[in-house]
Amino acid sequence: MNARKDFAFTLPRGYVDGEGVVHREGTMRLATAMDEIAPLKDARVQSNAAYLGVILLSRVVTALGTFPQIYPRVIEELAVADFAFLQAMYRRVNENGHDHGAVACPACAHRFEVEWSALEDALPGEAANGAAHVMPAGVATSGGDPPGEFPATRESVCSAR
Repeated sequence: MNARKDFAFTLPRGYVDGEGVVHREGTMRLATAMDEIAPLKDARVQSNAAYLGVILLSRVVTALGTFPQIYPRVIEELAVADFAFLQAMYRRVNENGHDHGAVACPACAHRFEVEWSALEDALPGEAANGAAHVMPAGVATSGGDPPGEFPATRESVCSAR
């Protein structure tokens, strides 16, 4: 079995660099035990426990736009929505080993699998990936984790119909 270790994402807002370029596409890898242990020795984390998330994400986000390496400063400068998005994704991929789950369309009861981070990118009323109709967040799920993490304005798409 080939276990997936890298997960692509698209930030809701994107990091804006010093030249005004917006970087939204990126990759996150699965964390190791050392990724969670090493930041505890960092003086910034020792003086402010909330900084742990910044250091941790800077270790596991392996790409963001054209940046060759992700430093804590990049994570610090993310919009709150992007930081929250990455934290939620980190929890999903490291607890479940994947970033997908099964859902059921409330309109037609069609069951299908979705990638959670892709759903978070969908805009209300927008059918992604050639989907025929859109279903609201809060759909019935069967494992993989909750649509409950999605803001009420996010929607997921059903490819049936």
